[in-house]
Amino acid sequence: MELAVIWFVAIAVLWIGFFLLEGFDFGVGVLLPFMGKRHSVDRRVAINAIGPVWDANEVWMITAVGAMFAAFPAWYASAFSGFYVPVLLILLALIVRGVAFEYRHKRDSDQWRDWWDRAIFVGSAVPAFLWGLIFANFVRGVAMDADHIVTASLLDLFNPYALLGGVMTLSLFTLHGAVFLTLKTDGPVRGRARTASQWSAWTAVPAVAVFLLWTQAAHGAAWTLPLVLIAVAALVGGVAAARFRREGWSFLATAVTIVLTFTALLGSLFPNVLPSTTDPAFSLTVANASSADYTLTLMTWVAVVFLPLVLGYQAWSYWVFRKRVTGEQITGATVTAGRGEPDQAA
Repeated sequence: MELAVIWFVAIAVLWIGFFLLEGFDFGVGVLLPFMGKRHSVDRRVAINAIGPVWDANEVWMITAVGAMFAAFPAWYASAFSGFYVPVLLILLALIVRGVAFEYRHKRDSDQWRDWWDRAIFVGSAVPAFLWGLIFANFVRGVAMDADHIVTASLLDLFNPYALLGGVMTLSLFTLHGAVFLTLKTDGPVRGRARTASQWSAWTAVPAVAVFLLWTQAAHGAAWTLPLVLIAVAALVGGVAAARFRREGWSFLATAVTIVLTFTALLGSLFPNVLPSTTDPAFSLTVANASSADYTLTLMTWVAVVFLPLVLGYQAWSYWVFRKRVTGEQITGATVTAGRGEPDQAA
């Protein structure tokens, strides 16, 4: 049981890391149409800001799903079969977005870049919304029978609480991406991102506050209440910091909000991993959904060996690409939108 709890915490950390890092990638993609005129260098500045890191950030999702499959196979089977359509839409959106990053600059055609810019927007907005909807349903629970087969229909997943969860993540990630651009770019993009951080806050702050308070009232534990209050306060403080052009503090505040929001969500879920609204006795828990101790022990040793290497590499990549991106760098060195390689369509 102790190893099962440890792996629930580990999976929670992986999901939180994914939303923290991929959250600003989603936000930048959503904001792309507002970062400059069609086919302008400014849009390429926005894309290049996440160019070296977006695909590495997605590894956190792959690792989290893989850990769910190995540590909690029953959770994985019930969740991803019950949420088949939203998960499929997320995967398709991520594939389209990845292709768009790589192919946007491959042809010197305005129409060609138009379509890939739309793909980046949709491929960012759809996962940003649907991940919130899925995790809200994790916490709320779904109709599930005694064999842990999800009987909820697709329409059941789009309940008011889950829809608010989707709006919350979409707006919060958009704000997170805007603040990231103010920290990572300079010139016109930085100014537009600063403006975007202010108007996106009008949706993000109330959505986060209402969703977290609803979660606390309906599903929360006593220890999650301080997390909820701190998360809302941090978000308000981050918006204020952005207004006064304190980009570093603002980004830290949105990052803290994301971490505390999903900590409160997953903390409210524990010790369940997928509650049943049909009958609480049918719920999947950390105890009845976990793998055998031998599997969990082997996974623990693998994680102890390889996790520091992966974290070290990602920290190193962020350090190497820490400088601000500007339009002058792109027009002078013809940097690609995808990975920082020479752009043949400059």
